[in-house]
Amino acid sequence: MRRNRISICRFALIILALYLFASSANAQTSTPAPSLEKEFLKNILRDQKEIWKAPLHLQRVDAKWMIPAGIGALALFTTDRITGDEIFESDGQVKPSRIVSYAGSVYGLGAVAMTFYLAGRKRNDDRARETGILSAEALINSMIVGGALKEITQRARPLDGRERSEFFDGGDSFPSGHSMQVWSVATVIANEYHDRKLIKVAAYGIAGAVSVARFTEHKHYLSDVLVGSAAGYAIGRYVYHAHHRSRSGQDDGAQSRWPAIVPQYSRHSRQYGIGLTWNF
Repeated sequence: MRRNRISICRFALIILALYLFASSANAQTSTPAPSLEKEFLKNILRDQKEIWKAPLHLQRVDAKWMIPAGIGALALFTTDRITGDEIFESDGQVKPSRIVSYAGSVYGLGAVAMTFYLAGRKRNDDRARETGILSAEALINSMIVGGALKEITQRARPLDGRERSEFFDGGDSFPSGHSMQVWSVATVIANEYHDRKLIKVAAYGIAGAVSVARFTEHKHYLSDVLVGSAAGYAIGRYVYHAHHRSRSGQDDGAQSRWPAIVPQYSRHSRQYGIGLTWNF
């Protein structure tokens, strides 16, 4: 019954997002290229294709990070039951962890994406609007990938008794969905506002707190959390770099302390001058 409610919630979020972006696509735009709203569905399909094909594009040079990552993941898998049982002995942090976990839920992240999008449209802020669209796109991508991995691995959760931590046992522990979702959205926000250090720190800080909370709340093992976080970061980074659109007249909202001075010369009219441009 619980899994059915979660599935219904995810389906409802996807339908709501699609309705929002499809309806907003009817608005007239001044750009000749299709808007991100109109490309929303197509981009998700393209994302899924590229995400699942990513392992086929690995090269020999990737071994320098894949080997250490694989060894680290194997070490965590081996010690998961020990660390999980140790944290289970303490329950004073469960309630605060549950509260923190809400920030990584579909409801919370969906509200964040929608807030960015609606605020961007109201204020004619292209960066906020794009942040909302790409955050929703990253969120849906992480839900699809996370759901598929859970069905494939079927790992039992820490509270599942004797079969805890076992794979292919009908569970849904691996990877952590909250961690994957929050890191995918946080990475989009951090990349969009790369010139705002406080926003970057807040986005990644919240994502890290949610990931830790999933372990201290006895919902996941360390390997579930770390793999989910890494996957979410990769999805968010891919979505941003694949669909981010540079805005003319500014470097993604970056400000400059000094003006750009460009000499101007017209040989025909024998006129000389200086062009001054200052973004602030």
